[in-house]
Amino acid sequence: MTALLVASFLGTPAWFWLAFLFIVAALTAFDLGLLHKQDREMGIAESLKLSAFYITIALAFGAWVWAVKGADLGMKYYTGFFIEKALSIDNIFVISLIFSFFAIPAKYQYRALLWGIIGVIVLRGGMIAAGAALVSEAYWVLYIFAAFLIATGVKMFFSGDSQPDLANNFAIRRISSHMRVTKELHAERFFVTVPDERSGRMVRAATPLFLALVIINLADLVFAVDSVPAIFAVTTDTFVVFTSNIMAILGLRALYFALSAMIDRFHYLKYALASILVFIGSKIFVSDFLLGGAKFPPIASLGVTFALIGAGIGWSLWKTRHAPALPASGRGVKLSPPA
Repeated sequence: MTALLVASFLGTPAWFWLAFLFIVAALTAFDLGLLHKQDREMGIAESLKLSAFYITIALAFGAWVWAVKGADLGMKYYTGFFIEKALSIDNIFVISLIFSFFAIPAKYQYRALLWGIIGVIVLRGGMIAAGAALVSEAYWVLYIFAAFLIATGVKMFFSGDSQPDLANNFAIRRISSHMRVTKELHAERFFVTVPDERSGRMVRAATPLFLALVIINLADLVFAVDSVPAIFAVTTDTFVVFTSNIMAILGLRALYFALSAMIDRFHYLKYALASILVFIGSKIFVSDFLLGGAKFPPIASLGVTFALIGAGIGWSLWKTRHAPALPASGRGVKLSPPA
């Protein structure tokens, strides 16, 4: 047993992975089983406190990574964590639209987000494992990642503010046409047994809450196309890539309720996120072709990331300081969920 625990798995001892997965499982059980046994609406103050708790856990874990894997990887963990945390603000905007589209009350949103995070952990794990395998076999894949990040950042910088057209979303139409979906919510339940409209017999059907959960996970796959290459551009250590990504995502559901109440005030943050993607992508080319393979200082990467995020948040809050905050239920376009 001891030999298995100390055996290397993707370049890191197996017990490191087990310790991290234990932390994730413990936090999830604590959150779902103790903090939110009953479905209720989370206030902004509670959201900020819980988010601060998750950030503290993530920073403490980063200190452990620093101690056991060295200062270089410790700094890269923090850089990856804050990059993913910043990019997740875009996720919050889309999640807010999805909940609005399906008319999900705030008191049921947290449970849906929690189960969504569990699905995201599995999906991200698969994508990171695939990315690690590609990079280990062919280093030049990083150049493709880097070019993609630069192109995505430039596109984001010059793109408009159009909202996703959820009413005509292909995934929503396909799922609702191949599954029985109730027209109304059934509290926090994802599936219920209801009488069939034609035969009258009892059949199992999904609820709009389950459909929202599926769309949130599909949306995360789209966002992962940006965030996974971004962290691989910081480091190719699979353990650091996975843990920094998941730690940032774990606190997303807590931060959601605070940011969703004032998401309209972060209009200019997208320019900071676009600049981060361009910077991270360019860093690989600068290191390999201009610095002769010398590593770009991790402290410089973290400093630039902090500066861009801070500038984006500060400028957004300043420009919208006189704008009234919209309630979460009143944000976005008013759409009707599929029947």
